[in-house]
Amino acid sequence: MERSKIQALYDATHALFSQEGLPTFQQIHYLKNLLDKVEATDVGIDEYGLCDSPMSDSTVDSSNGLLCGQGFSEITYIHIHECDDFSMGVFCLPAGKVFPLHDHPGMTVLSKLLYGSAHVKAYDWITLDSTGCQTIGLAGRVVDEVMNAPHEPTVLFPRSGGNIHSFTALTPCAILDVLSPPYSEDFGRPSTYYSDIPIPSLHGYSILEEKPIPRDLVVQGAPYLGPSIVTVGDYNFGQIAFHN
Repeated sequence: MERSKIQALYDATHALFSQEGLPTFQQIHYLKNLLDKVEATDVGIDEYGLCDSPMSDSTVDSSNGLLCGQGFSEITYIHIHECDDFSMGVFCLPAGKVFPLHDHPGMTVLSKLLYGSAHVKAYDWITLDSTGCQTIGLAGRVVDEVMNAPHEPTVLFPRSGGNIHSFTALTPCAILDVLSPPYSEDFGRPSTYYSDIPIPSLHGYSILEEKPIPRDLVVQGAPYLGPSIVTVGDYNFGQIAFHN
């Protein structure tokens, strides 16, 4: 039986991030290509579905058993998988909602805009001071653009690629994320939020200052309705990494 796209993505992600040592460029590129093939229906979402609030039973379209992509009234997270090495999930944003500026400490992150349009702003640290009660520093802007689906997946690393970023949904949209390692308070990988203060005399640079979790940030949960994933490591990345 042919593997689902999300199963193939899980298999490669598990093999890559559970191995010892840092991933190679070729391995990241292979994973990025797998992510690029995933569509909304592959994770249980009908991007054109019109439903009511995601907290009601009508969020699921009874005709196809998928979540209604146009029916979310709040930012919604669909949890697919999490283990010690990585996590997979989808953020669904209704038009006008903002996921504020936040970081991914020590993480490699691959993201795919599954549908819709979003404005993305992203920074990397130039210098920072985290010795006090708040982190503050100089950051360089690496992304400030509108992304429209279909858009190739993006990759960010612990110190490059836009590790600190925000999303503003211009239309209803969904973003599939693969994070390695996952967020963890216990292991010193919390999600930290920032305000950015542009420096007029230095185009593209801003002062980022840590701030509390925004009070108006509401993230609801929705069930994963895509194909089930067999979470057994039956594949060796060395055998699958360079197959096209």
